[in-house]
Amino acid sequence: MTVAAFSRTAGAVGAGWNRLPGFWRAQIVGWGLFAVVDLVNLTLLYRDLPVALGRTAAVVTCLVLLSTAMRQVYASRHFDNTLSARAVAWIALLSVGGGCIVAALVSTAGVRAGWSLPGRDALDDFIFPLTHYAIVLAGWSLCYFWIHAEVAEQAEHRRAIRAEAEALRAELEELRLQLDPHFLFNALNGVAEEIPEHPAAALAMLRDLNTYLRHSLDGIHQTVMSVEAEVAGTGAYLRVQQARFGPRLRVTLHLDPAAAPRRIASFLLQPLVENAVKHGRREPALEVGIDIRATADGLQIEIRNSGALENAPRPRQRRPGIGLENVRRRLALHYPGRHRFVLDERSDDGGTVVAALVLEGEPCSGS
Repeated sequence: MTVAAFSRTAGAVGAGWNRLPGFWRAQIVGWGLFAVVDLVNLTLLYRDLPVALGRTAAVVTCLVLLSTAMRQVYASRHFDNTLSARAVAWIALLSVGGGCIVAALVSTAGVRAGWSLPGRDALDDFIFPLTHYAIVLAGWSLCYFWIHAEVAEQAEHRRAIRAEAEALRAELEELRLQLDPHFLFNALNGVAEEIPEHPAAALAMLRDLNTYLRHSLDGIHQTVMSVEAEVAGTGAYLRVQQARFGPRLRVTLHLDPAAAPRRIASFLLQPLVENAVKHGRREPALEVGIDIRATADGLQIEIRNSGALENAPRPRQRRPGIGLENVRRRLALHYPGRHRFVLDERSDDGGTVVAALVLEGEPCSGS
């Protein structure tokens, strides 16, 4: 067989395996391992490989059929795949019944095919297999309920995560769609004032406003984007504010080139930057700084503004979802257990509020 033919065969087998339901994949793996152990054990007992092969094939086939039938009972509306006192009683009953069937098969076939072991009478040839295979079926039943409970718990966890993601996505869409009316009104008013005497400045301001609005609206269904794209939208917002406030707003923005292509949860920086502009100290001038650096496996971000924490946003805000709680929830969704967020105040230069973010790894899409 050529390498290409072998590759095609392996691919077809892999595709067929993936199409199998999870139950049958577990059946094949579980009973396959049991068959290997049983074959080795019977080979040592009989010291005859053909006899051991024949008995193992017959027993494993019978066990597969019995366990499949037992699964239908456990999945019925009377049990609903839930382990209860009633289910335990049925496990015992069905396991003993299944053990009797396998023992009868082994005992009957043993007489005809010569499978009997020296030193054992007919009763021993029935009792020993009955006990052994009843325990095997009881163990299979307990494993079935345990695996099903684990799968159900994981499915419920995934549903909870999806529900949280949908709730946050709806909140984020509301945040983006309900643009600050005062910001929009003041920006357009600033454009109108600049048009007669400074048309170039008005055009630049209008372009920045357009970039910011596109970033806010077009990314509604884009939960993750590059740092470069996120900074482009945030930078456009800051330039519009600079055009409004002039020298009273000083902005420094540093983006590590290595961080630009990294991925980040979209609209994560915007609430922090907006809060810095709204709540920072404006006398003699508001200073806002953004520093984004790449680390070995993530990002390190600092957003600074002149001021003090007592000027920071209160829990009750005019724009719901714009505050720190929204940021923390989105961090928990996109970077579960892989982030640090600290809001601190430094006493340098009359006081500086610093929002520090450490993001590790790639953000989860949240979908």
